Amino acid sequence: MTDTQTRRPPAPHAAERARTIAARGGTAALLPQAGTRTSPLFHHVHPCGTAIMLLPDEHPLVGQLWQAPRTEVTAMLEIADQAPVALREPVRGLLWLTGWVTALDGQEARDEVLAVADVRPDHRLLDAGHGAAVLRLTPASLVIADAEGTSSIRPEQFTSAEPDPFCRNEDHWLRHLEAAHRDVVGQLARHLPEELRGGRVRPLGLDRFGLRLRVEAECDDHDVRIAFSRPVSTSAELAGELRRLMGCPFLQQR
Repeated sequence: MTDTQTRRPPAPHAAERARTIAARGGTAALLPQAGTRTSPLFHHVHPCGTAIMLLPDEHPLVGQLWQAPRTEVTAMLEIADQAPVALREPVRGLLWLTGWVTALDGQEARDEVLAVADVRPDHRLLDAGHGAAVLRLTPASLVIADAEGTSSIRPEQFTSAEPDPFCRNEDHWLRHLEAAHRDVVGQLARHLPEELRGGRVRPLGLDRFGLRLRVEAECDDHDVRIAFSRPVSTSAELAGELRRLMGCPFLQQR
C-alpha cells in the first residue's frame, strides 16, 4: 500500500471544526461539577469561546450562583452537532467547553443579551430578566470529538479560527440532496470503497475541504470523507467540485 493510499483526506483543523459546531448551534447540555445535567433554554458561543446561556430563575444552579457572597461554579457545556438528515446515529460530533459559570444581572445582563441578539436574533432572548436568568461560561479548555478524532483546543486557538463558510447553508443543501437528488448521491457513492457500496448511502456533511457520506450497513455505520481537489469558499466553487466528483474516477477516501 502506498503512502498516497493511506494518507487521510484533508479536513478542517480541530479549532475550525469546533467553531463550526458552535456556530451551528445544535443541542446543548450544561453539566455543573456538583449538580445534575440540564438543558439551557438558550445558548450562544461567542467567537472568543465565552458561552451565554439562559436558565429558568427557579433552577437550583441559578439559586446557587446568587448566594451571598456571589459565587461561580465549575461546569461543562456540551454542544451536540446533529446531522441535518434523519440518521440511525444522528450525532456527528460533540464540543465540550469547560470553565466557570457566573450569573449576570442588571445592565451587564442586558448588554450581553443585546450583544447576542445583534448576531443571533432569537425570541427566547426576550425571556431574559422575565423568568430566565442570564449565565456566562468563561472557558478554560475546549475539546472536540468527531469522525476526524478527539482534540483539545485552547481558547485562543478557538478565537483565531473561523467557522466553515458553508455551515449556515449545509443543513438546507444536504436535506435537498437527500430528498430530491438521490441520483446524485448514487453517483457520489461510486467513490466509496467497494465493500461499502452495498449499504444505504446518506449525505452526512459538507465543508470547504470535501463531502462526507454515511454508509448505514446492516450491523454498523461507516463515515467516509471524499476530498475536493482544492478547498472551496463560494457556492460556484462548490458546485464545480461536486460536478467533478460526479464525473471523475475513484478519489482517495477515508
